[in-house]
Amino acid sequence: MFIRIEDFAAEWTSEAELTATLLDALSHDSLGQEVIEGRRTLGQIAWHLVQSPHYMTALGLTFEGPSRGEEAPDSAAFIASEYRRISKNLLDAVRTQWSDESLRESVMIHEEAWQNGGSLRYTIMHQAHHRGQMTVLMRQAGLRIPDVYGPNYDTWVEKGIAPLI
Repeated sequence: MFIRIEDFAAEWTSEAELTATLLDALSHDSLGQEVIEGRRTLGQIAWHLVQSPHYMTALGLTFEGPSRGEEAPDSAAFIASEYRRISKNLLDAVRTQWSDESLRESVMIHEEAWQNGGSLRYTIMHQAHHRGQMTVLMRQAGLRIPDVYGPNYDTWVEKGIAPLI
C-alpha cells in the first residue's frame, strides 16, 4: 500500500514506462495472437491495459480515458499512444486530486472496502500480471520481447552469454 503520493508517482512512472516499451514492440499482425481459441488476444490484453486504470474513477478520481466495453483497436501504435495518455492522466489525477491523507481513505466497491493507497498498489501489480501474459503471446507471435526487469534470453545471447535454462 502506498502512503505517499510521490512514492506512487515514482513507481508508476517506472512501471508505466516498462508497459509502454512492451506495447511499442507490438505489431499490427501480432494483435490477433491467441493463447487458445476463444480467449483474449494479444491486442485485447494490450487494450485492457489501456482501459483498466479507468476503474480508479470508482474511487473518486476524475480523468479522461477509455472505459471498459470499447473494442480493442486494430492499431498497435494507437494502443501504445493511448496507454501513454491514460497513464499520464492517471498520474496527474492522483497528484492533483488526492493527498497523502487520501491514500488512507477507503471506498466501497462490490461490498468490499478498498483503501486508496492499496488500490494504487493493485493497479501497478495488475499491469505486471498482464505484461507477463503479453510476453508469452509476443514470443508466440514471433516478436522481439523488450527487456523488462532485466535481460531476456535474446539479450543474453546477443551479449555472448549462455542464458540459464
